[in-house]
Amino acid sequence: MSKVTSPAGRPGASVARSSGSILPSSEQPHLARSLSNRHIQLIAIGGAIGTGLFMGSGKTISLAGPSVIFVYMIIGFMLFFVMRAMGELLLSNLAYKSFSDFAGDLLGPWAAFFTSWTYWLCWIVTGIAELIAIAIYVGYWWPDLPLWIPALIAIGVLLLLNLSTVKAFGETEFWFALIKIVAIVALIVVGLVMVATRFEAPGGTTASFSNLWNDGGMFPTGPMGFVAGFQIAVFAFVGLELVGTTAAEAKDPEKNLPKAINSIPLRIMLFYVLALIMIMTVTPWREVTADVSPFVAMFTLAGLGIAASVINFVVLTSAASSANSGLYSTSRMQYGLAGEGDAPRRFGRLTRRKVPANALLFSCMFLATSALLLYANKSIIEVFTVVTTMSAVLFMFVWTIILTSYLAYRRRRPQLHAASKFRMPGGVWMCWVVLGFFGFLIWALTQKADTLEALLMVPVWFVILGSAWAIIRRRPEHRARQSLHEAAVRIDAVAAAEWAATR
Repeated sequence: MSKVTSPAGRPGASVARSSGSILPSSEQPHLARSLSNRHIQLIAIGGAIGTGLFMGSGKTISLAGPSVIFVYMIIGFMLFFVMRAMGELLLSNLAYKSFSDFAGDLLGPWAAFFTSWTYWLCWIVTGIAELIAIAIYVGYWWPDLPLWIPALIAIGVLLLLNLSTVKAFGETEFWFALIKIVAIVALIVVGLVMVATRFEAPGGTTASFSNLWNDGGMFPTGPMGFVAGFQIAVFAFVGLELVGTTAAEAKDPEKNLPKAINSIPLRIMLFYVLALIMIMTVTPWREVTADVSPFVAMFTLAGLGIAASVINFVVLTSAASSANSGLYSTSRMQYGLAGEGDAPRRFGRLTRRKVPANALLFSCMFLATSALLLYANKSIIEVFTVVTTMSAVLFMFVWTIILTSYLAYRRRRPQLHAASKFRMPGGVWMCWVVLGFFGFLIWALTQKADTLEALLMVPVWFVILGSAWAIIRRRPEHRARQSLHEAAVRIDAVAAAEWAATR
């Protein structure tokens, strides 16, 4: 086998050096690998469970009925392959800090720029929604408290947690995720007890599994109702890729990342599908209110005296968890952008605790100023729908970049794929299946006026990014990086051909 390989194609080689980073790999500050398997597993779970499930599931059920079960299963199935593609790429080169690194290495510098800044906006938009949710939840206990006070307090607390150490972030997310898991397991157990005891609601409805199909069948709202369910449900899955942004700070990534990624199917079945089944078993789907959390409604129906306060606390921590994860990921993306010269250099500075403090402060400032725009809107559910749709579309762009990078990886570096111990099931053809599914999701978002409005806003962001890239790419360091990328493509082509000849 030939020894001619791309600098970035060698496992463990420096991405910074091959992509023309400002600092040589030996001089770059490094993020600390402080996250254990326990942290990685719970961060992945925390990313998969958020307000999209606790708040958004009510609207999804009202649109799709019991078929929402299949909606969540299909989305979870498709995104599992995105995560497996990401996992194989990250483990093919341990110098990759996140998916923006392998996007820039495999597709070109433009991909790293677009992916990183889009991912930053993904979590800023999502974070704004979570801050609004936190303010509303706190208002349950203190209704006279101005909304901006709990929002700013939440930003301050999350900033302090993230400024300390990455291990503190991992511990915080561990407990946030644990609270969500306990709440969902409790809901499932309470639901089973209510079914076993033939619980009868005040309206005369008896808790029974037959409630899933005795009112119009599993698809009571027809094909378009089923399609409408995808519009909100896809937002519930944003954050699954967070396991990829933790790669640079994970202990023993070759062992821990596969564990976290492979647990996704079981997690989806337990925390999404089973919870939704129990909700519709106790409360027939027509009685589920779109703007009320079905979790709160079910515990209240069960007659638990403190249910409302307990579940309100749970959904508050869920929103805080999502905002915490978003703050973490946006700061790491800006850290990477600074290293490539695509963001101010000060974002690339680490504290003594190996934390990108300047990047954290910038994201917090942006969250604090942008949240004011949402407070002026009278309808929180309308804001939630628009913001979550924008977030879902932006996340789909990031997931598409991951799959496109995998296709480039298979074409350019077949020898690394052959040597991989964590190959993506289905490989190239499954990438095209998932990309086709994303096309279906975009079409689904055009079928409702509110989601179409949000969808039409997204191109504005890419026009702004494209204009910025047209200027930045002319800088000498970016031209040098592009030249290095083109050289790496040629070297990979030679290495791939020589490898194929020895097969």
